[in-house]
Amino acid sequence: MNNVIEVKNLVKEYKELKAIDNLSFEVHEGEILGLLGPNGSGKSTTINCVLSLLKTSNGSIKILGKEMKPDSYEIKRKIGVIFQDVAVFDELTVYQNIDYFCGLYVQDKETRKKYVEEAIELVGLQDFKKFYPKKLSGGLLRRLNIACGIAHKPQLIFLDEPTVAVDPQSRNNILDGIKKLRDAGATIVYTTHYMEEVEILCDRVIILDKGKILAQGTTEEVKELAKIDEKVTVEVNNLDSSYIEKIKQNSNVDEVTYTDGVLLVKYKEGKNNLVDMVEFLKKESIKYNKINSEKPTLNDVFLELTGKELRD
Repeated sequence: MNNVIEVKNLVKEYKELKAIDNLSFEVHEGEILGLLGPNGSGKSTTINCVLSLLKTSNGSIKILGKEMKPDSYEIKRKIGVIFQDVAVFDELTVYQNIDYFCGLYVQDKETRKKYVEEAIELVGLQDFKKFYPKKLSGGLLRRLNIACGIAHKPQLIFLDEPTVAVDPQSRNNILDGIKKLRDAGATIVYTTHYMEEVEILCDRVIILDKGKILAQGTTEEVKELAKIDEKVTVEVNNLDSSYIEKIKQNSNVDEVTYTDGVLLVKYKEGKNNLVDMVEFLKKESIKYNKINSEKPTLNDVFLELTGKELRD
């Protein structure tokens, strides 16, 4: 499998702070890689180093088989970058904005016109070509931002939180568009805090914290790192604390919480946890509304690895 990005022993230091600590990873051709981590984990610094927007302290970076440098313009022409903050011109229409950014890379007018129309269709802006950005909703602005970044048909695309603060319809449109870009041959590095999007989109994930890789692999491989094997949720009103203590005595139980009428029991392992819980409730004559069992999610693993403390 060809590597579109190869990062080896990357270090980025700011005086006494080591933002990136000896980081090595690859991004394979034609995949969507989820680059995940809490605020301050080093995601943005890593991307800026890969794009040669920041000077690195140590390490090597190759993109499309060539060393990446600040003046590697031929490589940069093959890259599309869509940052979280929308960056378009208010004085230009939707069509004019996309045409402008595409024109930075594509000089031929007929080719550029074709590319612009394809980008507009990809993000679903056909009815808004003549609209100015100030007239667009937040979701439409996000879609315009994406179109501006991918209209020149880059081989490598960086997408930073593209679905922040958009409605479900716009989110679905954006996610579908990202899949289409991958299916058309693009390689994508995707950052988000929405773990459900990662499970839908990403072929592999890397979880970063404090500039180091905590885990990497497919979502299923990463979920296997969870110290819990199963979660059982029970909707039950006015559960006495004595019952919670009884549940905790089970050696197979890792954690028990009871909040707002919902009992959550996390099990380390086992195959009959749901049955055992039903039997316990029956034995203790505890009436419940609903009971459910599920495997740990990517979000569970993320919180296990990076902690539940709030970040700046």
